[in-house]
Amino acid sequence: MTSRYNTRRIGLNDSERYQNLFKERGIKYLEQYFTPRMRYITAEEMGSLNVIPHVWTTGDRFYKLAHTYYNDPKMWWIIAWFNRTPTEADLILGDMVNIPTPLDRVIQILGM
Repeated sequence: MTSRYNTRRIGLNDSERYQNLFKERGIKYLEQYFTPRMRYITAEEMGSLNVIPHVWTTGDRFYKLAHTYYNDPKMWWIIAWFNRTPTEADLILGDMVNIPTPLDRVIQILGM
């Protein structure tokens, strides 16, 4: 399966703001992933997916849902992206979380 980092640009941060950190670590710069701009899916693309509703309960985590539905906890971010919920702290008990499937189609839509 693909990682969300496979297609990310990496930038070199040599900002003066971090010079003390660089000196402490004996490095000249930090490599950082750029924040991706991910588009949301269209109505047509949504029609090509199955969506499994899940009621958010005590102990739920995106990575646990990804493991259950995708057999890969590293794909937690797809559930977060699909629900436009960047972190689990944005959810409360009883919220409906939608799980898009099949995973291959979701990844294809994302262009990964």
